[in-house]
Amino acid sequence: MTIGTVKYYNATKGFGAIIPNNGTKEALVHISDIKLAGLTSLIDGLQLSYDLQRNTCSKRRAVNLQLVD
Repeated sequence: MTIGTVKYYNATKGFGAIIPNNGTKEALVHISDIKLAGLTSLIDGLQLSYDLQRNTCSKRRAVNLQLVD
């Protein structure tokens, strides 16, 4: 799993981005994955662990989100 920080989240549009702590490219995060994690929204600066998945456009998508203590 990768650990990263929420860069931004737009609740109106239902997506945002997470910057990984290891310096690689940011990953998109979608409301459907946030809800699967039992969360209702994200706030900037929140630390999460996640797995990366490639979507159909070869974008990096954060899935299996978990809050980091």
